[in-house]
Amino acid sequence: MDNELKMVKLAMKALDEKKAHDIKVIDIREVSVIADYFIIASASNENQVQAMMDSVEEELGRAGYEPRQIEGNKNSSWVLMDYGDMIIHIFDEENRLFYDLERIWRDGKTLDITYDA
Repeated sequence: MDNELKMVKLAMKALDEKKAHDIKVIDIREVSVIADYFIIASASNENQVQAMMDSVEEELGRAGYEPRQIEGNKNSSWVLMDYGDMIIHIFDEENRLFYDLERIWRDGKTLDITYDA
């Protein structure tokens, strides 16, 4: 398994452990140079957004992956975590519908990825 997919699976696991809703992985390698993969996940509220962000940072950190940048804070309804080849977007449900990244990045390929729980 390539390094990027390993990172994607670890992030998905961390999000799932904090009860993320509707986790989507979009392969954008063919349509953009900013990253290889987007992960988009929903949270019920700002506290869950924070818990999901902390979980991802901890899980990926244990595996040796450090974020280049994180946009958003504990009071945010949308957090962006930039890991270079992978960018994670964690939204509350209202903002996910409003920004509709799946529509914007529809030229990418939505992947069906399983991970070890």
